[in-house]
Amino acid sequence: MNSSEIRSRFLAFFAKRGHTVIQSASLVTSDEKGLTNATLFNSAGMQPLIPYLLGKPYEKDGKTLTRLANVQKCLRTVDIDEVGDKTHATFFEMLGNWSLGDYFKREAIEWSYEFLTGPLEGPVGDRGLGLDPSRLYVTVFAGDENSPRDEEAANIWKEIFKKNNVAGWEGDTSKGQPGRIFYMPAENNWWQAGDNGPCGPDSEMFYDIPHRFKGQPITHEQYIQADEVRNVIEVWNDVFMQYEKKDGKITGKLTKPSIDTGAGLERLCMTLQGVDNIYETDLFKPIIEITKKLAPTLKAQRILADHMRSAAFLISDGVIPSNTDRGYILRRLIRRAAAGANNGKNEFDLTIVPKVVAAIGQVFKTTYPAIIDKAESIVATIGQEIEKFQKALADGLPNLEKATREKTISGAEAFKLFSSYGLPIDLIVDLSKEKGVSVDLKGFEEEFTKHQELSRSGAEQKFKGGLADTNDPMVVRYHTTTHLLHQALHEVLGEGVGQKGSNITPERLRFDFSYNVKMTDEQKKKVEEIVNQKIKEALPVNKVLMPLAEAEKTGARHFFGEKYGNEVSVYFIGESLEKAFSKEFCGGPHVANTKELAGPEGKWTFKIAKEEAVAQGIRRIKAVLE
Repeated sequence: MNSSEIRSRFLAFFAKRGHTVIQSASLVTSDEKGLTNATLFNSAGMQPLIPYLLGKPYEKDGKTLTRLANVQKCLRTVDIDEVGDKTHATFFEMLGNWSLGDYFKREAIEWSYEFLTGPLEGPVGDRGLGLDPSRLYVTVFAGDENSPRDEEAANIWKEIFKKNNVAGWEGDTSKGQPGRIFYMPAENNWWQAGDNGPCGPDSEMFYDIPHRFKGQPITHEQYIQADEVRNVIEVWNDVFMQYEKKDGKITGKLTKPSIDTGAGLERLCMTLQGVDNIYETDLFKPIIEITKKLAPTLKAQRILADHMRSAAFLISDGVIPSNTDRGYILRRLIRRAAAGANNGKNEFDLTIVPKVVAAIGQVFKTTYPAIIDKAESIVATIGQEIEKFQKALADGLPNLEKATREKTISGAEAFKLFSSYGLPIDLIVDLSKEKGVSVDLKGFEEEFTKHQELSRSGAEQKFKGGLADTNDPMVVRYHTTTHLLHQALHEVLGEGVGQKGSNITPERLRFDFSYNVKMTDEQKKKVEEIVNQKIKEALPVNKVLMPLAEAEKTGARHFFGEKYGNEVSVYFIGESLEKAFSKEFCGGPHVANTKELAGPEGKWTFKIAKEEAVAQGIRRIKAVLE
């Protein structure tokens, strides 16, 4: 069964059971407080839904929804060193269904089992994955000083196994007997988001892919060993949020417990396609066919395929390479892929990049068409970063060679090799290790943290306003025009565009934004047409003062990560905030109506005077009203 079929079966199954299917959120987390738990990317299927799992109503089209399902894009680098083994990848997809104070353990567990083992044929919404129930093993929470053993979940599983004549349901594995249900500690089977808020036990499902145990019950020790060597693979997880914590201690049960359940698509593909690793599934195989022509080892081929896949999705979601935050992760992935492919030498064949991106686009053409739509930008960004990396290797390797003459490379020296010469820390560690030289990684991390703090403070000063004399009527006109330009760029170039700074004088406006390739003449013309049309429409320019949380909900554009007060001014261009052409957090000043941008006699038009690159992935527009 291919990946597309698995996705569609999953969504149809839960839609038939009252779940509203929602779209995947971006890999890039929202900056709304409480939404992302302060991470750079969505690293779990439930992460974009944290506020709703914590009690916030999920409202859509005037209705409050309590059952949701989707396939969520995820990116996780915490176990990046494991990428290339049987099951680890940095980019992956999670199938998830959620109950927001609706159904609980019994429905969640029964539906999990029903979908995993259900018939391959039948009405849409009733088809399952056809897995053999006798090869399924499950874990539940063993209990501790904070919460008792999850006998409720264990008993539901016993009923299911007994009803379906699956041998071993009655065996108490906690007493050394062979069975199917294993009691595991909190580090394995407990979920919580920090020390406060909802939390609870979970139940995980594992499948015997190589059929090692021939469908028979096994002991706790056999399960632990099989899990360690990946003979049993986790294919599903049901989280039962039923308790509330305060200051790290459980204070009682929730009045409306919720369900977060998820299944890794890559692992399901591996299970259903009869292979023992995710890289031989249809999600990777076409990409591996390209990367194996360049990378020297099987692991390097897999790392190259995985990191290129992750890079493509990050770029399509608007991330660009840099030395901080999200951009640093993207840069690290691209350079780590290139380093592994050419063993740290300047031998990377750049002609392979469009071929790999094309292969990724074909794999995901139905589910994520943005990869194909933005292929040109993705190829350009990856290619430019690899070229910079090759130059960094040429400049940096001799300096790394000098540094390895010592027994240890200090954190400061390692950071200099990273920041001044662009050598990835992974490559510094790997090449140093070959010479028996260690690297002070803790010192490197301290230096990196200092650099990030300096970069952020500098950015706050650089992009605080960008205004000249606000008493000058032309400055006011250009300020409002900048808002029109910003929105027009989003409409022409896509939502990946992000404001990076602006500067306004009485003579012109200057606007910096994230975009990876030069704008075409047609794109520039289209932007001009949109701005001039909005000037011609004589739209009112309004301001509303509102609480920050409410302002964020309006979708008004603002600098992500910027520290705003409890109340913010939202300027919107149009008759209402809901239907406005443009809306942004802003301190003003602005014209009262866009018709003022046409000048005293109404003859001025907006013109792009120049469009150019000012940094890696950053473009600049200079424009005038004349």
